Amino acid sequence: ADAEHHVYACASTAALSPMTLALALLSERKRTELVIRFLVRHVKYFLGLRIEVSGWEHLQAEGPFVIISNHQSSLDVLGLMEVLPDRCSTIAKKELLWAGTVGLVCWLGGIVFINRKKTSDAKSVMSNTAKIMLRDQISLWVFPEGTRNQKGDILPFKKGAFHLAVQAQAPIIPVVFSSYSNFYLRKEKQFKSGTITLKILPKIETKGLTSDDVTPLCERSYGVMRAAFLEISCQSPQSNGPSNH
Repeated sequence: ADAEHHVYACASTAALSPMTLALALLSERKRTELVIRFLVRHVKYFLGLRIEVSGWEHLQAEGPFVIISNHQSSLDVLGLMEVLPDRCSTIAKKELLWAGTVGLVCWLGGIVFINRKKTSDAKSVMSNTAKIMLRDQISLWVFPEGTRNQKGDILPFKKGAFHLAVQAQAPIIPVVFSSYSNFYLRKEKQFKSGTITLKILPKIETKGLTSDDVTPLCERSYGVMRAAFLEISCQSPQSNGPSNH
């Protein structure tokens, strides 16, 4: 998949550029993140992609908050960098930290690593992450599907992101990426210029909610995101639903 290789290559170049490494050595982590973000945001021009965003006003919330979005491929990073708010990072499994250049890019980009092998209980895993959010006053971007998906719909959601939001008592802001199928077919290795539509939805409050509310919160979030996905992707509904995990 050449398009995804281009994204990885450009991100790696950004992370390993002399300016970025110099800032990292000087412990200028915030400026390092800004340099990487600036460089990656320009990758779309090389790939012939346009990114259209609606709902910007919904990102003007007071932090911390939890952003959730659907996950199709590494091309998602282009849309993510287009709208990523200040003091917002993403979550990745800790194993990525040791994955060579990819790990370096993640670390320099300020990603928060979680140890998912430590326990199978999403509530426990997210408890420490919620403490980091509140301590550092940062927002986090999570992909609740838990894996990349290009099947023309949104996969059932895992519940980790919703445990995180409830434990931090932080609002959820859904961000929906349109389907890439009109310009990118990964299995067939077909890629052409096209437009990625991002729709930022109104925030979903979690204040006063407890772990007992996680399942309905997950179902509500899934419902509004899937409806938006089908709308901006011009597709008809199929059957799917939130996960029990």
